[in-house]
Amino acid sequence: MIPANTPWLTDPSVRAVCQAIAAQGAPIYMVGGCVRDAILGVAGSDVDMATPVLPQEVSRLAQAAGLKVVPTGIDHGTVTVIAGGTGFEITSFRKDIATDGRRAVVAFSDDITEDARRRDFTLNALYATLAGDIVDPLGGLPDCHARRIRFIEDAETRIREDYLRILRFFRFHARYADPAQGFDPDALAAIASNSAGLETLSAERVGQELCRLLAAPDPMPAVAVMHQIGVLPQILPGSDVTFLGPVVHLADHLCLPPDWRLRLAALGGEDLQDRLRLTNKDAKAVAQMREMLGAMTPDHEIAYRHGFDRAVQVAILRGAMANQPMGKDMLQPLQHAAQARLPLTAQDLMPGLSGKALGDRLATLENRWIASGFTLTRDALLASD
Repeated sequence: MIPANTPWLTDPSVRAVCQAIAAQGAPIYMVGGCVRDAILGVAGSDVDMATPVLPQEVSRLAQAAGLKVVPTGIDHGTVTVIAGGTGFEITSFRKDIATDGRRAVVAFSDDITEDARRRDFTLNALYATLAGDIVDPLGGLPDCHARRIRFIEDAETRIREDYLRILRFFRFHARYADPAQGFDPDALAAIASNSAGLETLSAERVGQELCRLLAAPDPMPAVAVMHQIGVLPQILPGSDVTFLGPVVHLADHLCLPPDWRLRLAALGGEDLQDRLRLTNKDAKAVAQMREMLGAMTPDHEIAYRHGFDRAVQVAILRGAMANQPMGKDMLQPLQHAAQARLPLTAQDLMPGLSGKALGDRLATLENRWIASGFTLTRDALLASD
């Protein structure tokens, strides 16, 4: 049974959608991530649903119950039904007719087992009724309880259906797996023999999956195995896993939340923006961290000029590279530096100076004030002018 305290079991919006689709006796199930997460007792995923009812009939039943319908992916069997301001994706049971490693040609089915077989991992092929009963067509429940990440049936077949599943395997391992069990050897063998298929994926898909992996509480074991079997060098040439573990450890010691940008900066690599299709903002942040890592700019000056978060990120990278421990006492000085404000303005140097001379002198005094630990007063700075 799904734990009784699972929020979606009693959510009025979820109940309204399920009751609308089941009005004429057809079954409807919660499926995938929300079921897995409820069983594992972790923060829930979006509530997705599956049913043997065809998309057009799903739409009709929902509208008959007064619910709004958005045909988000109706050609592929998915409609979004909105209840209580929340959208719920409902997908009709499907089976794969053909795949090319990126997309699948599907047909509708009334068989829940066929629908389950087109999913990726056993712990994601679980269904549940609104009463909390678990439906397990492929026997994945023991894997879920044991936190084992296994491909459904034949690993090579699942990978060749969609090569992104290689990266999803490592992300799910970092997020859900019991570290004591290690990695499924059949999965690793199938990944190693099919990793060339990663070249067929778009940079956007690879980037999204890698960034989600790096946002896991501890991605290091998964990333290390990716490196060992050649997956990481393929998607991120020039990357180096040496400092990822220390960066994760130092950030954890400082009680900081997972920061995928910091972790990507620790990995490095060639042409990150092009290979991962990062946003300009994210690409700039990662590049800036790496540039500052090799510069001589003190941490407190980085905090003053670029903010507290950037200073902490660079300090962690530097600590990891130097194998230096870090304590929480290093955070307060950086917070102070980030909040510091130069106690004079250009107007304090006028009319004696103007133009470039004014700018140069103000910059000199600012550097002097920074070097003092932000202690020099306005009068002291002017007296040194």
